[in-house]
Amino acid sequence: MNFHQWIGKAGAEMDLQALKDTPPWDWPEGTAEKLLSVLRDEQATEPDRVLAAEMAGDFTVVNDELVEALLAILRNSEESPEVRARAAISLGPILQYADTEGFEDPDDVPISERHFQQIQKSLRDLHMDAQVPKEVRRRILEASVRAPQEWHKNAVLAAYSSGDNAWKLTAVFCMRFLGGFDKQIVEELENENPDIQLEAVLAAANWGVAAGWPQIAALIHSGRTPKPLLLAAIEAVPAIRPQEASEVLSGLIESDDEDIIEAVQEALAIAEEPAGEGEDDEDDIFPE
Repeated sequence: MNFHQWIGKAGAEMDLQALKDTPPWDWPEGTAEKLLSVLRDEQATEPDRVLAAEMAGDFTVVNDELVEALLAILRNSEESPEVRARAAISLGPILQYADTEGFEDPDDVPISERHFQQIQKSLRDLHMDAQVPKEVRRRILEASVRAPQEWHKNAVLAAYSSGDNAWKLTAVFCMRFLGGFDKQIVEELENENPDIQLEAVLAAANWGVAAGWPQIAALIHSGRTPKPLLLAAIEAVPAIRPQEASEVLSGLIESDDEDIIEAVQEALAIAEEPAGEGEDDEDDIFPE
């Protein structure tokens, strides 16, 4: 049996894609070691290595060895931009988790403080290297900002003002994790690019940007708002105007779309919670 396959819980051979389709909490013992083998094997197919890099960042398996393997891929200019970009993305959640939890009790974090600092330094150095492909540098900035440092503000401002929509998308994504960008967030709530507008809505929700309320309400009442954007706007309501949640969202409770109904119900429940409850949700730290 090669590194593309291993024995699952029921004794059947399981390839990477089948494992990816399995909930992480059901991954068999030895998954971290198998992912490490794929990441280190430059003869593995690119789709397998991209998939292994994606899975390696999951909280159920991530550890110091996998971090080292992901960083090795990122630093290697011979690797494809796709694999390097995916490696960068996978480092984001553990950076945020470690930054939030701290290292007072090392058992609370699956990586060491030394490796946490190593990730931060490597990502900064690589982002500053103009020879690194644009897509990789974008993903590096998006990952690194989840544990904010002083250099991020200037990097995000540079990306935002670059005149490049891809970099602007990255910048607005980063504004969800960095404070002090309310003006830009409100401006991008009017952006005609739905991807940028979506990130602006998520950022407005995270920081409770009151000045963005008219745009959020307009998205909810429009009737033409794309579903992903509408769901984000619904989620933003209790973060910005919880006292108006019932009035603003009442028209959507009879929607034919179960996802919208569920989002409205959740938003209404959050709006009724005392201030401070429901924060630091682990699902937000480790999105699916």
